[in-house]
Amino acid sequence: MKRGSVLKKLAQAVALAGMGALLLNACSKEEEAPSTSTPEAAQAAPVADTAPARSEAEASAAFRAFLDENYAVDMARHPYTASYRGIKTNNDKWNPASEAYYEEDRGILEARLEQIAQFDRAALPPSEQLSYDLYKLDLQRQIASDDFRHHKFIIHQFRGPHTQVASNLINIHTVKNVKEAKDYIGRLNNVAGWFDEVIEQMAIREAANLLLADWQYPQMAQASRNIISGVPFDESGVDSTLWADFQAKVAALEIDESERERLLAQAREALVDVVKPAYEKLIAEIEQQGAKASGDDGVWKFENGDAFYAERLRWFTTTDLSADEVHNIGLREVARIHKEMNAIKDAVGYEGSLAEFFEYMRTDEQFYYPNTDAGRAEYLAEATRLIDVMREHIPEYFGLIPKADLVVKRVEAFREKSAGKAFYNGPPSDGSRPGIYYANLYNMMDMPKYQMEALAYHEGIPGHHMQRAISVELDGIPEFQKYASFTAYTEGWGLYNEQLPKEMGFYQDPYSDFGRLAMELWRACRLVVDTGIHSKRWTREQAIAYLLENTPNSEGDSTKAIERYIAMPGQATAYMIGKLKIVELREKAREALGENFDIRAFHDEVLKDGPVPMSLLERKVDALIARGGKA
Repeated sequence: MKRGSVLKKLAQAVALAGMGALLLNACSKEEEAPSTSTPEAAQAAPVADTAPARSEAEASAAFRAFLDENYAVDMARHPYTASYRGIKTNNDKWNPASEAYYEEDRGILEARLEQIAQFDRAALPPSEQLSYDLYKLDLQRQIASDDFRHHKFIIHQFRGPHTQVASNLINIHTVKNVKEAKDYIGRLNNVAGWFDEVIEQMAIREAANLLLADWQYPQMAQASRNIISGVPFDESGVDSTLWADFQAKVAALEIDESERERLLAQAREALVDVVKPAYEKLIAEIEQQGAKASGDDGVWKFENGDAFYAERLRWFTTTDLSADEVHNIGLREVARIHKEMNAIKDAVGYEGSLAEFFEYMRTDEQFYYPNTDAGRAEYLAEATRLIDVMREHIPEYFGLIPKADLVVKRVEAFREKSAGKAFYNGPPSDGSRPGIYYANLYNMMDMPKYQMEALAYHEGIPGHHMQRAISVELDGIPEFQKYASFTAYTEGWGLYNEQLPKEMGFYQDPYSDFGRLAMELWRACRLVVDTGIHSKRWTREQAIAYLLENTPNSEGDSTKAIERYIAMPGQATAYMIGKLKIVELREKAREALGENFDIRAFHDEVLKDGPVPMSLLERKVDALIARGGKA
């Protein structure tokens, strides 16, 4: 839907602006970026190619300029995203969240969708045609998603500005010089304005009766209080997470002691005078909304909730599967995996039902590290060892190998109680940070030893680190393409790479192989419970009970998982849907190519263009087959 001619003209000026200077500044990572809406920029705006005939090289150059200029605009408009990607132009700012800003974003997307139609796709080389299709599809997806802007939670217990302040500053914001230290302080001082915009978004959702479930709000409030606990926020004697991080980063700088003291004083002042009041204001809003929220869990409770959930399924699976179809695929896969688990149960000599075997795996101490700091250290060491061993075998199955390092870290204490089981943060293209596999070790009974292999392969190598680190390191593709969001591809790849090591000869311990199946079962059950909650009106308790009945996972693990699926409707369905498609395409290529099938060439084909939706992945594999299997 159109949002008005004034907004559209603004968007066109921004999107088509001659951003050569901005692009250079963004690439330099240090200089201040110019405004993207100045009269000078608008006057310099080029017009998309309308000439009747251009060479392929000319058409490609014009199209790449269009993409690069738009990417530069996006990085200027999304400062934190730029920092995450290694661009430090506006390194002291957060991504805006005001309604006016989102309106501008919508107008820019609509204008770009009109502009891309002016390029002759057929005149582009094949690689640029793929970029064209990806960019156009991404614009269409974002516009369709924005139709449900306020249905999407601006903050929830698993993810949101309340935890991003600390997690982003600690893990993403490097301090290698005085400027970056001042940028850190700038971000602290900008927390208040950012939170005011978040509160504005929360109020819009409250007015539209688009609230979370009542039990989600206390978790958000507690996580927020965790950030402002400790020195300098109180006199507990223990440094707060942010204060400890800033002190450590500044201590590593080779600067005059007087300069160091000035930086520390400025940071302390920002924490006490800005960050603490901003969090207290956000907590007050969280608590007042929580008092009004109902106990209903699924998005079916919203006006147009069914349409919103259908859009979420399309977004995350990149398919047109309905909720019922996704649910039934889940039931089918659960039955298949149960059958394979029964075979392992019998092989290890366990006499009893599969449900009894689940309880045995859930409770026997031999399958868990101690719930102590020593036990957590053992877990991290073993996870690192598993990845190191796998790394040695990667060249046998992959031609593309990432340059970036990978480290294993424990989820920080301030967010571990509400965070997921495990996740991955990718490196920037400049290699200034490693990829990070985070393991949540809050409760070691939620992290069994028998699942360690599959989890390490999924989050690390050959899973997310292979895909995401390779993507940002690719040469010759547009920047937007390296970071495109197609969850079925990314998470399907992660789940596929739990299965691949089995084919490579790993999982020699039958209990570890059972753990692999348990992880796959978890993703199959997600299809059932996610659609159950958001389409079939299951309660939180009903969904938890399904996981406890059908998986070996603990009650704590199952509870946290269901709470995650409630917070992020549809996201959990992407894993199994994506994995099934990748395996289907691999076997299609294997059958078509016969002796010419090369697993390395297949994997490189999947990875070499960055994230893509399932439809375009199939087109890429068909092209691989047409080339006789040659990468």
